[in-house]
Amino acid sequence: MELIRGLHNLRDRHRDCVLTIGKFDGVHEGHKAVLKNVLEKAREMALPATVMVFEPQPEEVFAPEKAPARLSTLADKYRLLEAEGVDRLLCVQFNREFASQSAGTFVQDLLVKKLGVRFLVVGDDFRFGKGRQGDFSMLEEAGRASGFDVVSTQSFRVDDRRISSTAVRQALSDGAFDKAESMLGRPYSIRGRVVHGEKNGRTIGFPTANVLLKRFRTPLKGVFAVKTDYAGVTRQGVANVGSRPTLNGRQVQLEVHLFDVDSDLYGKTIEVFPCYKIRDEQKFDSFEELKLQIQQDAQVARDYFAINS
Repeated sequence: MELIRGLHNLRDRHRDCVLTIGKFDGVHEGHKAVLKNVLEKAREMALPATVMVFEPQPEEVFAPEKAPARLSTLADKYRLLEAEGVDRLLCVQFNREFASQSAGTFVQDLLVKKLGVRFLVVGDDFRFGKGRQGDFSMLEEAGRASGFDVVSTQSFRVDDRRISSTAVRQALSDGAFDKAESMLGRPYSIRGRVVHGEKNGRTIGFPTANVLLKRFRTPLKGVFAVKTDYAGVTRQGVANVGSRPTLNGRQVQLEVHLFDVDSDLYGKTIEVFPCYKIRDEQKFDSFEELKLQIQQDAQVARDYFAINS
């Protein structure tokens, strides 16, 4: 799958496509139903199936404190969309300048002139352009004038199933991982590169693999029994997702202690699958209390895997 990162990288060869626009956060079963139909239409028209996403997502620019937690990073979306058979992923840098262009400019300059859209699939609540002037009916009108069809994602939804990224986030927040898996069509996971931490875990016999989440806000927070995958090796462990209040941490990160593993994972990419929520993150009065709690958490996780192996 080709990644086009930024409108400045669009070329003449990218003209003429079947396009869908959306967040595709998590690439869940609802998204896959839409993509299946987009791909079928693209094959029918002998055109590339193209997905357009915005990065960062609009809410993260205009109301970062209220923006929903992410189910997937751009790298995750790339991997998942590629697996669905999408031909091109166009990642548009979203900022205030881009948002300030008129709805007409978005349609004529981007959709018609640069992309040569022949068939467009968007949500009927999709709004675009300065002041969110553009809407679905405007796209339909532009399609009639410029020779492309516009279809709502609602017609491509999974029958009788209400699947949304919001519902997946809620299931994950509730620790209902089986429910989240049924909506995603796969177990939920967080992927990232292991970085050096402060080595506090080593001092109490619980070394951790640390993954900085940076701008990525995850719907998970707390302590979990987890399975991990790195370099094709599956391991069990216990993980904390949070800011480590007892140690005066500020940046949210993922810390994973793998059972019976001594190897150094620094620099490796690790994928972490939460299986069971043990507790919420909390602040302890001392490092010694934290140590005792981690020991209990680890035992809870081991017991969970013993029962569910």
